[in-house]
Amino acid sequence: MSYYFSTTVPLSFDAAITKVTEELKKEGFGILTEIDVTSTLKKKLDVDFYNYRILGACNPPFAYKALLAEDKIGTMLPCNVIVQEKTPGKVEVSAVDPMASMQAVENTTLAEIADEIRSRLQKVINALSS
Repeated sequence: MSYYFSTTVPLSFDAAITKVTEELKKEGFGILTEIDVTSTLKKKLDVDFYNYRILGACNPPFAYKALLAEDKIGTMLPCNVIVQEKTPGKVEVSAVDPMASMQAVENTTLAEIADEIRSRLQKVINALSS
């Protein structure tokens, strides 16, 4: 089982971030965190790295249900979506597959929630592909 869903989009890096944020919103997700890996690596290590951003996406109703079902599940939240541009003009968007990350947790209620989140994240990636 793969641990992510991915697609390449014909957009600039910044336009891809805007588009993925919009598509996530359509599925009930907001962005809790945004980590600019490129600038962090430059600042901390003085290395040049390609455009790479981690978006911490959260769907509050499902996060709440997950926390009620399993109080330690916060160690696996939020759902990360990455936008990266290894080659200029070639932007890849990838989202975590929550079913893969939840395999270690034996909780049927949580599995149902993860399945729904998986479906929504797949819709986001599919919308970016079309």
